[in-house]
Amino acid sequence: MPNFDLPTPSAEALAHSDRLTALIRGEIDASSGWIPFSRYMELALYAPGLGYYTAGARKLGREGDFITAPEMTPLFGQTLARQAAEVLESGFEQILEIGAGSGALAASLLAELERMDRLPRNYYILEVSPDLRERERDLLAAKVPHLLERVTWLNQLPTVYPGLVIANEVLDAMPVHIVRGAASGAEEGGVTREGDAFAWAWRPAAAELLATAAALQLPEGYQSEIQLVACGFVRSLAQSMAKGVILLIDYGFPAHEYYHGQRGEGTLMCHYRHRAHGDPFFLPGLQDITSHVDFSAVARAGEEAGLELLGYAGQAQFLINCGITDILLRTPPEDAAAYLPQASAAQQLLSPSEMGELFKVIAFGKDYAAPLMGFAEGERSHSL
Repeated sequence: MPNFDLPTPSAEALAHSDRLTALIRGEIDASSGWIPFSRYMELALYAPGLGYYTAGARKLGREGDFITAPEMTPLFGQTLARQAAEVLESGFEQILEIGAGSGALAASLLAELERMDRLPRNYYILEVSPDLRERERDLLAAKVPHLLERVTWLNQLPTVYPGLVIANEVLDAMPVHIVRGAASGAEEGGVTREGDAFAWAWRPAAAELLATAAALQLPEGYQSEIQLVACGFVRSLAQSMAKGVILLIDYGFPAHEYYHGQRGEGTLMCHYRHRAHGDPFFLPGLQDITSHVDFSAVARAGEEAGLELLGYAGQAQFLINCGITDILLRTPPEDAAAYLPQASAAQQLLSPSEMGELFKVIAFGKDYAAPLMGFAEGERSHSL
């Protein structure tokens, strides 16, 4: 157990974690006592029926482990709907959301697009978690029951997709490879066993990691993440896109900030009952494991796969460009009981000390020439 104050899970939750732990131990034993951290993270988050995102524990919202922007306020989805409407007006009839979480973003997007008379014919949700898929369906049935017939859940990316793709806080939850600089060259962090517990163990980095790490010129002892899986996902999106726009929203930095000398322990972070800590081996299956996104690597992966980089900006600037202040003022300030919670949520979305600067929006296009309103001002793809 880590030496920080975290709530004690129930006996049922502990038993669930024990089952996943046994599965991971078995894989380590079958792999000569070592697996790369990326594989550990994949199992901890996505092992069928046992991983954090594939089992039944509540993850999102005040009863879960963290709150995302769509759960915080409908303002986020309402504002994003303006950008979505602009894309739909270019002749598209469908939206694909990757990893819809609780369904809150889909609900607010659809409601606002209906208000704007810009509803898509189809709203697809790609969701790998059976539990989250059920909760998304329940929330949409409660919030926008008359629009539920437009929503279809997918198990995999479509092969030929024209339209808008949205992914909010998806890339950060994809497995990462851990590397560190060493005198003999880059090393990869992996997981081994110390009795019944898990521990870090380091090996020389394999070829693909070694090339990436060498380009980063990591100094000896400097530890960070390389996001091969997230970049692979972006390439898969590019292959699936026939025509349209991809919007990816997440927390992270361009490479020169991501691998800054003062960030020598990387960005790996865990979330458990609204507490953040750095021990990925704590109660596997009961906590989220994330890393910040290297947006330079994401941009490079998209462009190498044939996508055009349409824009990159901080979340605050993107939302302001899309008119969040106008949407906020639809609630009269004189109605303090209604207005103040919304204003407080908007402050969290926009403040540089909260989500406004840490979160970024990056957009790609394929056969899409029109500019995007979200990047009308403050676009900074030059920083990538």
